[in-house]
Amino acid sequence: MKTIAVVLVALVAVVHVYVLVLEMFLWTKPAGRRAFGLSAEQAEQSKVLAMNQGLYNGFLAAGLFWALALGDAGRGVAVFFLLCVIAAGLFGAATAKNRKILLVQAVPAAIALIAVLLG
Repeated sequence: MKTIAVVLVALVAVVHVYVLVLEMFLWTKPAGRRAFGLSAEQAEQSKVLAMNQGLYNGFLAAGLFWALALGDAGRGVAVFFLLCVIAAGLFGAATAKNRKILLVQAVPAAIALIAVLLG
């Protein structure tokens, strides 16, 4: 993969690690509640669900880091996991009715996917 593709894939992976931390460890803390616009009561009631979501975000990040570790041989792995991120972003935006998910998750992954495919 070309350098720009590697950088973009790495950025998408880092974003998903950040989301993992927010959802698994900071969900009920002020930073997590602020990031997702939750009251303390909402966060407490949904913390198990959020931890589950965080784990899935971790799997997406792990797959992208795996693709990077494989170098050029990881191109197909990167494509697969970027498509997963895009699908998750589109689904999340549609079901959570939060367009911010498109900008944070789907759009960066789509840009990275284009870079990988062109590289």
